Formats: sequence, structure tokens, C-alpha cells
Amino acid sequence: MLLVVLDHDRGVMAEPGREALTFGRTLASRMGVPMHAALVGGNDEALVAEAGVYGAAVIHSVVDPVLSDYGPEAWGEVVAEMVRRLAPGAVLASGSDRGNEVMAQAAARLDAPFVANCLDVDPTGWSITRIQWGGSLLEDVTLSADVPLLSCGLHAVAAETAGTPTQPAVEAFEVELDAALARTVVRDRVVLSAGVTLSTAPVVVGGGRGVGSAEGFAPLEELAELLGGRVGCSRAVTNNGWRPHSDQVGQTGTRIAPEVYIASGISGAIQHWVGAMGSKHILAINLDPEANIVQKADWAVIGDLHEVIPAIAAEIRSRR
Repeated sequence: MLLVVLDHDRGVMAEPGREALTFGRTLASRMGVPMHAALVGGNDEALVAEAGVYGAAVIHSVVDPVLSDYGPEAWGEVVAEMVRRLAPGAVLASGSDRGNEVMAQAAARLDAPFVANCLDVDPTGWSITRIQWGGSLLEDVTLSADVPLLSCGLHAVAAETAGTPTQPAVEAFEVELDAALARTVVRDRVVLSAGVTLSTAPVVVGGGRGVGSAEGFAPLEELAELLGGRVGCSRAVTNNGWRPHSDQVGQTGTRIAPEVYIASGISGAIQHWVGAMGSKHILAINLDPEANIVQKADWAVIGDLHEVIPAIAAEIRSRR
């Protein structure tokens, strides 16, 4: 079997978790084995049902006081113990920070190699293409391990439900966890923003150096509000103090995957592209037809963003 570690937050599936199950279905098919899932820290019926919608045949559920919330050490120990006792053909996690952290913990405890951010996996000889250097490089590797430990690249695949959903069988997995593992368990959360966030917004309106000033983002804010989205920006903007770092899209900022990314006044340097490459569609608004973002965009408007953005907003308002 292929074991997929469910990426969830207190019983709510994270989008990277759905991506991992989608990636896992293809890998399990190539391996000729069923796809099972590891549910660490709960047995939520809705989460189990959703895992079945994405093709999981069996759920191995672990409940323990140490697993009251997410903790990388405890989760990593659970995954390591599952490898020891269930002997899966391979283990896959999501490419989120959480998924990679858990797999790194498990690999260290098993003294085994771990290949992160996989884009394509051929289980015949375990030839793997993975994302390196924030997406600017694809590396081909061959993995030699008793049990391959992998994570799929974040947004490497679009989450898609299985053609034939399953009704997963739930099997309790008993494990004794040292209370000391709770030293890295989440204790509290602070809500920094309510509603749609930059990483989950269906539409992101991004602005770069070409916006010109902090005040210049007002039309972008208006357009984002009309489209039910959020405003993002490039590193040049945060360096100039026009927007907070929390709005930055890029390798050192937030990685986005909206249905539409409207990139205005952004050149599209590789560091920014790493954060925006998961976008389903890109509309670039730029005065420079040779700008990197224009070359990568699905659609481009060669013009002044200070004229184009208000015109788009006006058209949306008139149609409503």
C-alpha cells in the first residue's frame, strides 16, 4: 500500500492535503497498490469521508492526549511507527510546511532518506523529479530506500476528487507516545486576519514597483474587493515600505494559487514567480512587453496600470 499522511488542522482538511491525496492516487496506481491514509490526532467523520472522496481505501487513525493539536515531533513519531509496523510500499505527505516538517521528523527517527517537493515519481526504480531552489530548478534523482519517504510539491497538482469515491474503513492504530513529545505541540492561535487570506483567495490583485507609492494601491484594493479577492505585492514594494510583508508574494513571502492572478506593474523576477507559479491563470498589466511576467502570463495588457485597473473596476461596477 501507499500511505498518505493527511494534512489537517483539528479535523479540517488543508488544501495541500487534498493535493497530496490526488498525487497519491496516481502514485498508488503506478505502484499497483491501494492508497491508505494516516489520520494523526483524531477520528473526525467528515475528514474520513473527505479522504474517501479523494480515493483513500483505509484510514489508520491515531488518538492520544499528546496529539491534542499539531506537534511535529509527535506526528513524526506516529508516522515512523506506522512505517515500522504497517510496512507500506511508500509514504507520501503534502508539500506544505507541515507536511515536510512531519516527514523530516519521521525520516530522522527511521534514519532514512526523505525526498521533498516531488513533481513526478516513477516507482519503477524510484526515479523522481523534484522542485529545487524555490521552483527555479527541477532535479532528477533516484531514491534507494527500504520505504521511500516523499512529499509532493506544493501546488504541483490540482486537487481533484476520485472518479469513484470510496467508503474508507477506519482502523485504530495504537501507539504509546512519550509525554515529552508534547513540548512542540501548538498551544494557542492568534487570528491575524479574518475571512479570505492571501494564500486562499480565489483572485489576487498584485502590485509591484510600477504602482509607484503606498497610495497607488488604492485602486488595486478596490478591484480586489469587487472580485472578492486580496491584494498582494512584490518584494520591491515591501522594501519600499508601501505594504506589509504579509502581503508579499514570492519565495520569501506567501505562495498563492488563485484562479486568477492580476499582476500589475510587476516585472516577474524568479523570486516572485516562485510564489505566483501556482496561479491557474495570470493577467499581466505592464508597460514593458518584454517583462518576465508578461511572457509567462495567459493574458497581457500592455499599458499603464493606473489607467487599466480603474477601467476594469468601472466595467465591473457598470455590469453589476
